[in-house]
Amino acid sequence: MTAGRRRVRDLAALAGMTVAAIGVHGYHPAIEDAEIYLPGILKQLHPALFPYNTAFFESHAHMTLFPRLMALSIRVAPVPAGVVMLGWQVLSIALLLLACLRIARLCFPSERAVWCGVALIGSLLTLPIAGTDLYIMDQYVTPRSLSTPLGMLAAAEALQGRPVWALVWLAVIAPIHPLMSVFAAAFVGAIWLVGRVKRPVEPGMVAAAGLLALFPPVTAAYRRILATRPAFLLTRWAWYEWLGLLAPFALMAGFAWLARRCGLPRLRRLCHAVILFEAVFFAMALVISVPGPFERFAEIQPMRSLQIVYIVMFLVAGGFLGHYVLGRRAWRWAVLFVPLCTGMWYAQMQLFPATRHLELPGLAPRNRWVQTFDWIRGHTPVDAYFALDPYYLGRPGEDEHGFRALAERSSLADALKDSGAASMFPDLSAEWAAQVDAQRGWAHFTREDFLRLRRRYGVDWVVVDHRVDGLACPYANDGLFVCRIDAPGTTGGAVSRRP
Repeated sequence: MTAGRRRVRDLAALAGMTVAAIGVHGYHPAIEDAEIYLPGILKQLHPALFPYNTAFFESHAHMTLFPRLMALSIRVAPVPAGVVMLGWQVLSIALLLLACLRIARLCFPSERAVWCGVALIGSLLTLPIAGTDLYIMDQYVTPRSLSTPLGMLAAAEALQGRPVWALVWLAVIAPIHPLMSVFAAAFVGAIWLVGRVKRPVEPGMVAAAGLLALFPPVTAAYRRILATRPAFLLTRWAWYEWLGLLAPFALMAGFAWLARRCGLPRLRRLCHAVILFEAVFFAMALVISVPGPFERFAEIQPMRSLQIVYIVMFLVAGGFLGHYVLGRRAWRWAVLFVPLCTGMWYAQMQLFPATRHLELPGLAPRNRWVQTFDWIRGHTPVDAYFALDPYYLGRPGEDEHGFRALAERSSLADALKDSGAASMFPDLSAEWAAQVDAQRGWAHFTREDFLRLRRRYGVDWVVVDHRVDGLACPYANDGLFVCRIDAPGTTGGAVSRRP
């Protein structure tokens, strides 16, 4: 087969796997961390949006070029913004599979091994990574959607002995996701180090004492934030999460032994690099988890390095499965991948039971919360300031859809997602605690309580799940009400039902 024909075949196979991966894992453009990243993009496109309480998403937005890159692509594209974001999701998955293909080709001589490894990654994109609150790839576009595949491309260049190109990819990642670029650079460094040290490398600690001045002291408010983020501290991980952390050491050691037996030096080097890489960040995480001066480094989240470990681990596992187990027997491939993909699809359906599996642009939403947020976007003033149940993201049927991302309106801090912003930027922790405390007892709020929020923060709209005497509610949808907090002395009006 000529190089040109092989390239066409590879691209066709990667395109097919990308489409299949989206079909298995779903597409949800405004869930989970999209509540942080999507408002940053919207603010770039329409500066008049979100006039209040922007710190809970702009703290992230100011640290990365991601919102500007997404906004620029939306401005220049001749298609709606939703189509552009879907396009980025498709591109990011395709790039990850391409990077895995490159690494697998460097490590395995067998095409069956190569493609089984890539297919296994595509089948496991939404697999939770131990206790890190991460997937291999999210169901929506975030800076990780770009940093992950670019980091793996940098690893491929390092493995191939092309350090200049590895540095180029790392330089591209750094302004997109500064934190994940550190992990990618450390992994590239581990590959380089293992390739040059002829005796066993003892994993070392990254010196942290000199960095204390860069991180603020831990306050009571920040410790409250950490209580909402068990992923930050190993001492709060469940036993099965510890298993997901420690098992890769044993598996990669076993793969390294197999690589030596099979005469695959690059694969052995890759396995040793993963062990060294994970050991360093595991040691950091252990120190950070002990209460004391290093606790302030929790926001680094060293165990997020496991994202790279899991990608390489399943890529190598798939390679060995494809070569030694599946072989040329199509039925064996079906026995592995049909139940696996069906199980991953079913898990996603259970995770978001009230929502379309593919929330594609132009499709009417089925989720009542999303319908309500859509109405707010089209029928309330741009400068409207909302309050919601601070735990709304965890409500049954809400399926973690972000209010700011969909309604495009300002809101008070919530207890679940905005704590993530405060965990990364401790200066926000006191304000986060104050706003969440101001909404305590939400289920029993009366008009007087909402007026108190109006006087204190200026909020003039609310989303509630029960009628509140004295509030005008121009919209209702299956138990959800959008109501105005009118100034004292005015009374509410009638409810308009959704058509």
